[in-house]
Amino acid sequence: MSRDRAGEIAASGATVDVGDATTRFLLYGLLPGWFLPGLADWVMHRRTRIEDTSGTRESLIHALMMAEVGLPIALTLRYRVNPLLLTVQLGAAAVHEATALWDVRTAVDSDREVKPLEQHVHSFLESLPFGGLASLMCLHADQVRSLLRGGRGDPDAWRLVRRRPGLSAGYLAGIGLGIGACVLLPYGEELLRCRRAAARSAGTHTRAGPAEPEELAELAECAKGE
Repeated sequence: MSRDRAGEIAASGATVDVGDATTRFLLYGLLPGWFLPGLADWVMHRRTRIEDTSGTRESLIHALMMAEVGLPIALTLRYRVNPLLLTVQLGAAAVHEATALWDVRTAVDSDREVKPLEQHVHSFLESLPFGGLASLMCLHADQVRSLLRGGRGDPDAWRLVRRRPGLSAGYLAGIGLGIGACVLLPYGEELLRCRRAAARSAGTHTRAGPAEPEELAELAECAKGE
């Protein structure tokens, strides 16, 4: 904000609604902005041929991390922030961080090369849950205080309460479309690709299995002849 604009606001007595600005940032900035680094991470996995290196195991870890983030987001879009929802969000953030470490270790211990650009994408993805949660806790400081008191005196502290008014159907549909196009579709394709590669590998090993007794006897005869 420029100094002139700030002076105009001060002179007119108008105030900036920080809560409204924070809500807009969360709904129209941070949440949709999550899709792009997630899509970039999928591109990195594809370039390094995840299906032929770390395979299905790492792809399933990715699915787990998306579930750990997706559940609290879905609840927050539909229900009011209260001690119960904050507990779910804090727990999910902690579990997501632990799973992210497991994910990187799985990739590094495999033949897949995790390049610096992918590591930076991971850092960005890891920071987003904490940034969103910090903004949400500032926006609902009263509920944070209620959580610290164990929800005492609040009959709705430990149950899900629908938002009133709720978010618009258009917004929810747009977020759902973004999740489908940038998360479910690419990572579903990744998992399918890994499963197919694993099936091909299993079929190859079956065809090239241990030699039959007749073949071993022929090899033994050849060795004697030599």
